[in-house]
Amino acid sequence: MDQPADLANTMTIEPMGEEDIVVVAAIEKVSFSDPWPLEAFQNELFNNQLAAYYVARLKDRVIAYIGAWLVLDEVHITTLAVEESFRRRGIASRLVEALIEKARAGGARFLTLEVRPSNKAALCFYEKFGFSVLGRRKRYYIDEDALIMTKETPQPYEEE
Repeated sequence: MDQPADLANTMTIEPMGEEDIVVVAAIEKVSFSDPWPLEAFQNELFNNQLAAYYVARLKDRVIAYIGAWLVLDEVHITTLAVEESFRRRGIASRLVEALIEKARAGGARFLTLEVRPSNKAALCFYEKFGFSVLGRRKRYYIDEDALIMTKETPQPYEEE
């Protein structure tokens, strides 16, 4: 497939819609060893008032997604994946940057997420954005613990 040289700047990021769920679930299935089922995305979109999900779209094609829960002053990243043929093109970075900006605008003070200790690429990716390991969740995944990573979200200066 012929792809633009500056793909990350030609795509759009928008809220996930019902019409995107099947594609998102398909990307999830090939991206993770223990993927969320399609019904989990339906539940997040329709029943979870704390959930915020966004897709990266190239023309009419969903090529990536990110999901988060907005809880008080924290944004908890629940999932992030890019279609395999579009990886390492800056798309995941654009999604995280967009989510950080939305978090900052919404007054969130922290972002958190869980990641497999064995996923060195993901650890390096999140460290690039200033996330650091805060702790560990025992047996979070079927076969492995999770590292809890967090990042403080700088807030605009407020005069007193």
